[in-house]
Amino acid sequence: MSIPRQQVDQLRRQYQQLADEVNDLSHGSDPARRRSVAKRYAQVAELVTKVEQLDELERQVSELRKTAAAGDPELAALVAEELPGIQDQLAHLERHLRAALQPADPFDGRDIIVEIRAGAGGHEAALFAAELFRMYSRFAERQGWTTSLLSSHQTTLGGFKEVIFEVTGDGVYRWMKYESGVHRVQRVPATEKSGRVHTSTVTTAVIPEAEEEELSIAPQDLKIETSTARGHGGQSVNTTYSAIRLTHVPTGIVVSMQDERSQTQNRLKAMRVLRARLLARQEAERLAQASALRKQQIGTGQRAEKIRTYNFPQNRVTDHRLKVTVHHLDRFLDGDLRPLLDQLRQVEQATAPRR
Repeated sequence: MSIPRQQVDQLRRQYQQLADEVNDLSHGSDPARRRSVAKRYAQVAELVTKVEQLDELERQVSELRKTAAAGDPELAALVAEELPGIQDQLAHLERHLRAALQPADPFDGRDIIVEIRAGAGGHEAALFAAELFRMYSRFAERQGWTTSLLSSHQTTLGGFKEVIFEVTGDGVYRWMKYESGVHRVQRVPATEKSGRVHTSTVTTAVIPEAEEEELSIAPQDLKIETSTARGHGGQSVNTTYSAIRLTHVPTGIVVSMQDERSQTQNRLKAMRVLRARLLARQEAERLAQASALRKQQIGTGQRAEKIRTYNFPQNRVTDHRLKVTVHHLDRFLDGDLRPLLDQLRQVEQATAPRR
């Protein structure tokens, strides 16, 4: 086996430890911990299954080679026909396992919170923010993930000044982390009478969700304000004080929620977003301390980094990190992101430092 035996043995030990932990927690009273361990167990179990498949393919290759060496011309001809297909399967599985067994981003298995905000371009930027929200929703659908709207500030034309939503599923952050940054759109706005192409920007932040036990927020560190929910023009849209504004005093991070009619529901959503932002802040500080390492990797979290241009007149999308252009913008905006994200993952794996 080309995969180091030490790694395989370590994986099998981890699998057994997680299996024992899942069994121990099945009667416990900590559902959050149980979900976290169960998710990690499922990921490791999938890798162990692939190791077993690899062992079986290697056994088949070994037996076929022995058969070919036995001297029977007819059997040798059959082996020559069958062996290349099995070797291709073996090579594909080895590549997948080598990538999977590399040191992972500790947040790869997390669910995420995505924040999309209109940048330069006024109404046009807000309209494109709505299109990005739809694009990510369609991509999540294709992957079998679940999308839940947390908060939105709509404009009168149907765009979003800001939209915050959650995506849950298997390995969500592993794929979506590459979407953080500035997205630039070039097109003729519907309101442009002269047909001139305008350039607008939208900022996306992809934040891994924090487990409650990871971040303890002291009550005295929170400033909590309530108000009635507001409509597009700032007018009050109900008479109950359901809107919540949380301020984390030590960091100055502010989260506002008003989409739910219940103050309790808005507060729960706001706390989830606040925890995620605090976790992202901690991670940014850690990465700043390891800036030399960060420079070797693809940009996956810098909000000021221009990552992609969407050019409507030419029906093209350009990813500036890969220096790759594809000419099917319509399919891309319908959620066909996987091929480009695959390339970003491959580059990150190729440039990641070995341990």
